[in-house]
Amino acid sequence: MEALKQQIAEDLLSIRAVFFRPEEPFIWASGIKSPVYCDNRLTLTAPEVRTHVETGLARVIGEYYPEAQILMGTSTAGIAHAAITAHLMDLPMGYVRSGAKDHGRQNRIEGRLEPGQKVVVVEDLISTGGSVIEVVDALREAGGEVLGIASIFTYGMRRGLDRLAAAQVKNVSLTDFDTIAQVAAACGYIRPEDVCRLLAFRDNPSDESWIGGTK
Repeated sequence: MEALKQQIAEDLLSIRAVFFRPEEPFIWASGIKSPVYCDNRLTLTAPEVRTHVETGLARVIGEYYPEAQILMGTSTAGIAHAAITAHLMDLPMGYVRSGAKDHGRQNRIEGRLEPGQKVVVVEDLISTGGSVIEVVDALREAGGEVLGIASIFTYGMRRGLDRLAAAQVKNVSLTDFDTIAQVAAACGYIRPEDVCRLLAFRDNPSDESWIGGTK
């Protein structure tokens, strides 16, 4: 698994899917200031990296969730990855909307989910965990048995880890924030001294002293 983490980290960095701005942080929708922004959608337009990601997801699902009967992507970023991975594994797939449609059948879950069916959620990245847990809750309410989550990248924030634990759902990611930081420093994308600042953000996003480089 460590070799896979390194490979995916190198891949994401090579296609500039990971952006570093420790001096001018990105602001997430939640209001959190972050020195890193990860855009995994860029993997879809990089065929070699896309292959590594989708075969990696198939490997993780086969190893950690061997009983999986259907894959469900998160809307919208997880849909394509769920579709490609499901094709590789010869499994059905669907996706979960962020909210129910206000027309037609007013579906929130697209695709056929049978009661008791064993589901793996496919997500592109996990930060605080709120959106993916909403997907897990929707699938459980619809009668699905959620085995866990397979994601491309996780920040490993305490809030996200606590939320996943409280929801009793496992996540396995192809790579993580710590690996990205170490590989980025080793490959010259960031300065070695920036690694501590990045990890300080990961450990406590609300403490913004890392912006000034004091940690």
